[in-house]
Amino acid sequence: MYVPPPNAMSQADVADFLEVHPAGRLVTVGPDGRPDATLLPVIVSGTRVVAHLARANEHWRRIAPGAPGLLVVSGADAYVSPGWYASKQEHGRVVPTWNYSEVQLRGTVTVHDDPEWVLDVVTRLTARHERSREKPWAVTDAPPAYLRGQLRAIVGVELVVEEATAVEGKAKLSQNRSDADRRGVIAGMRAEGNPTAYRVADEMERALEG
Repeated sequence: MYVPPPNAMSQADVADFLEVHPAGRLVTVGPDGRPDATLLPVIVSGTRVVAHLARANEHWRRIAPGAPGLLVVSGADAYVSPGWYASKQEHGRVVPTWNYSEVQLRGTVTVHDDPEWVLDVVTRLTARHERSREKPWAVTDAPPAYLRGQLRAIVGVELVVEEATAVEGKAKLSQNRSDADRRGVIAGMRAEGNPTAYRVADEMERALEG
């Protein structure tokens, strides 16, 4: 991923981003050279990313043991109109762009066709997404026989990040523009009434104030 220095996330920013964006797109290449991609809920713990795939999804069958893989975790993104820049009125040398935040993790991928391994992943994923609820649902709430049947319908997948440089975070939030231009973009995005653009505007404001 191309990451200009002003757009690079710190390790702390990457960790925070992964905490609030709990799903990513796993990309691998099969033996025939054709790429496969599946959006998955994930648990990122240190250098390990764990998830599960539907057994009916051919993606997992096309992953060779230890094959290279890429997990792409995306945040909000939005178009930036040059009409929002204060500098448009000054010199007119402005063009459209796109603002977004994203983290990419590269490593080796292993498939785990083991019910106990998969049960641990499902339990952890459920606990993560239920923890804020008044009455959280637990995997153990399901009848054991039913749960065993559901587990047979999925397989586990693990991506192991082997070096620190294999994790990259990018927050492209108009950091290369003046404060006046950035505030113009924030106001323009909020005026659009688009919830996704509004989220990008919030991220831009936090970056500007930080």
